[in-house]
Amino acid sequence: MRRDVAALLDEHGRTYADQAGITLRDEPSPLYCLLVLATLSSAPISADVAAATARELFGAGWRTPERMRGATWQQRVDALGRGGYRRYDERTATTLEESAALLLERHGGDLRRLRRDADGDRESLLAALQELPRIGPTGAGIFCREVQAVWPEVAPFFDERGLARAEELGLPTDPADLAGTVGGDPAEVARLSAALVRSALAGGRGGD
Repeated sequence: MRRDVAALLDEHGRTYADQAGITLRDEPSPLYCLLVLATLSSAPISADVAAATARELFGAGWRTPERMRGATWQQRVDALGRGGYRRYDERTATTLEESAALLLERHGGDLRRLRRDADGDRESLLAALQELPRIGPTGAGIFCREVQAVWPEVAPFFDERGLARAEELGLPTDPADLAGTVGGDPAEVARLSAALVRSALAGGRGGD
């Protein structure tokens, strides 16, 4: 089983945060960037487009809610379009501004405050995330799937698609047992969670 997991990680074990150019740390800017990625990924588009679009936004210098809110609506629309996010660019340009404003108002622009308010309870964290614009259950799940690498209390987190893929591959479907296949290290659990989703999207074939 461990060999199977190692092969899965070798082929699909890149986190979506890494693909989007986010060096994830428990600091305000990378956590905000992860929220942006989760917001983009909440639309019915491919993960590759969401990651490419996130890179465009971050490349424009909008790695904090202050800078995102300070950009003009048209600047955000243009960056979203460059990333391939064209069907939802105008609506999302507004959403990103609203999200940044709400994050600044409620949490001082720092998602660690939202974490602290959740007091280590994952369900409370998921609920709090869904109070932000366009973050529904899917977006909150994406955020938790990635953030568990730096917020250990979230681990082990696997979404329904990942657990379904684990079952298809003959791996444990209990989250704790599944995490045990990589030694329970939160960073490796995050990689495994992403790998299962990528493998499911690839349909058992190479690539994503």
